[in-house]
Amino acid sequence: MAGDPKYIERSIRPRTCNVYRSQTEEATMASYLQLGPRPSARILAGVRSLPPLPTAPLLPTRALDSTRDAFGRRKAAFRPARRLVLGLGASFWAQSMATSGALGGKSFLASARPSSNVEQVTALFLHWSLWGIAGVVSLEFFSVGYSVSWILIMVVANFGVRFFRFLIGVLKNVEWPEQFPFKEEDFQRFDESSDSLFYEAPRFVTHIDDPAIAALTRFYSKVLPPSNSPGVSILDMCSSWVSHYPAGYKQERIVGMGMNEEELKRNSVLTEYIVQDLNVNPKLPFDDNSFDIITNVVSVDYLTKPLDVFKEMSRILKPGGQAILSFSNRCFWTKAISIWTSTGDTDHVMIVGSYFHYAGGFEPPQAVDISPNPGRSDPMYIVYSRKALTA
Repeated sequence: MAGDPKYIERSIRPRTCNVYRSQTEEATMASYLQLGPRPSARILAGVRSLPPLPTAPLLPTRALDSTRDAFGRRKAAFRPARRLVLGLGASFWAQSMATSGALGGKSFLASARPSSNVEQVTALFLHWSLWGIAGVVSLEFFSVGYSVSWILIMVVANFGVRFFRFLIGVLKNVEWPEQFPFKEEDFQRFDESSDSLFYEAPRFVTHIDDPAIAALTRFYSKVLPPSNSPGVSILDMCSSWVSHYPAGYKQERIVGMGMNEEELKRNSVLTEYIVQDLNVNPKLPFDDNSFDIITNVVSVDYLTKPLDVFKEMSRILKPGGQAILSFSNRCFWTKAISIWTSTGDTDHVMIVGSYFHYAGGFEPPQAVDISPNPGRSDPMYIVYSRKALTA
């Protein structure tokens, strides 16, 4: 929210959803939060500090006193590092679990999974092997310096998680359940008030940070049709005042569909725009086979009728046309659907992939992680698919 004093950025659900809210919403949000705790790292919720163990009396000999004093000095010197170890260990464990969706409580991976278990087990083994190596490295270097050892742990763990996710191939050869696995309550939201009211005031801000925006723009530059290609039509769904297309990008027709007219007017890449609440009316006001590309940036988590919307996307795309859905872990969490706020990044990929699958008319969806600086900037994920050439 940098650059606009009316809005501030606040992290309410780390690793799952970061939230934006206006200063006028502070009191309301505070009352929401008082309704009950929303722990993001549930595995740590039951941890309690234990009372110190009783110590046996020592013989008052000078030798034992001297030894005890020396040991006490070493223990005192070690204590800060031990607290650092425990703190970082808990943090990495929670992050790893959140990444795999284990902390969410509603793991979609339980019902939809890659058909190749060998690949998943291999990746899991390599992932935890890297964690084990990090632990051994830390112990080996403890005498050299605590900071060096834990820098190594952070680096190895970070690459371990990314390598793990890369190897699994979340949407590769998925065995989908026969029926759409989600229930009506999965698409409920903490705040069920009118979306039109929520988005009434324009927000001229970016909802992901600059490195994530740059990564998305680079991705678009590789997959979008070249600028000024004859006959190309693009729909930017859930659009705003910026679409994150490459600088100077132009096409004969680029339609923006969003919730705030002032924001859409500011978007210079659009040739036309439509204000429509897809949660009220998911019917898209376009002819069949109208668009070559549909983009949607960090908004799929707000759709309460996603299958209806994705079926409409399939209808209006030209055969072979592509739909590109991008998302991060940042959102207005009171407006995001329940299944999204209660799951992690990997499950989010599966959820969006399931929309493509169960809507019908699309080729098997694919996913790519374009996160520019894992752990240091906003993550960025893409799930995309093409409309099947034949019905």
